[in-house]
Amino acid sequence: MFLGIDTSNYTTSLAVIDKNREVYEDNRIILPVPTGQKGLQQSTALFYHVKNLPELTKEVFKNIKGADLQAVAASVSPRPYEDSYMPVFTVGAGLAESISNILGIPFLKTTHQEGHLAAGLWSIKREDMERFLVVHLSGGTTELLEVKRRRVKELLYEIRILGCSSDISAGQLIDRVGIAMGLPFPCGPTLEKLAAQNSNMNNAGDIDVIIPSSVKDYIISFSGAETKAKSYLAKGVPGPLIARAIENCITTALEKVLRKAIEETEVKDVVLVGGVAANTYLRQRLRQRLEHRAIGGRLYFPEARYCSDNAVGIGLIAHSMIY
Repeated sequence: MFLGIDTSNYTTSLAVIDKNREVYEDNRIILPVPTGQKGLQQSTALFYHVKNLPELTKEVFKNIKGADLQAVAASVSPRPYEDSYMPVFTVGAGLAESISNILGIPFLKTTHQEGHLAAGLWSIKREDMERFLVVHLSGGTTELLEVKRRRVKELLYEIRILGCSSDISAGQLIDRVGIAMGLPFPCGPTLEKLAAQNSNMNNAGDIDVIIPSSVKDYIISFSGAETKAKSYLAKGVPGPLIARAIENCITTALEKVLRKAIEETEVKDVVLVGGVAANTYLRQRLRQRLEHRAIGGRLYFPEARYCSDNAVGIGLIAHSMIY
């Protein structure tokens, strides 16, 4: 069995993967964010991880023995780049190294982004894809990646960044507007429910609410969208209309960069990972706009549970590095 540990900005996660690459344990605790706040400082998130890890470790070792583990892996940084660093990941990495020393098993280092890739590909049952595009959409990341799978245990993915957000991420746009609307953090699930109320609205549907996306080549900017959404809110525009306009803004921006990427790279397979990728409206609209004959895209969306932060992908990477 293989233990994966991920201590991201907002979730403490431990997962155990068995020899058949099935999930044996998947335990998570979402870090609490006080009402009205846009997020957590690194020091606060780190404190919660220190508090949560003993509880999750206890749960995991209720069902397995130390002797059952062949390796332990942890995300040691946000992305697989030399200058990528966040203090929160040191907590999970420290626990993983301690378990490694105590049990005498390998400690394998990976990254949060690679964990999202591994969990996503496993969820859609396409771990065999050799070259594909990835959109990583989360609270802190909006990136368009070209990924090649490698057969070397130490390098599972070769990742090239094609584009990103130049200011705030799609998740931050949702959270900042959602907080201004009084929604609980993280705002993604409740904003999606709010947007779905449009089908039950009558006269309010006559209001033309448009929040334009800003895209140049592969670079997206969402700060102007935040300002526009808050101006609508100040004018008393109904929340469901603003929520749907935010969803449209994000999907339109993604459509623009993905059209360009599919055409220029000639890569048709696109995998969307990260918490924002769980949005049902985003999934449906991108499929409608990119999977027709003219574009020829093939979009893959993992199960919502494996879009959000988790350690399942970290455990799967440990399995791949050993076998």
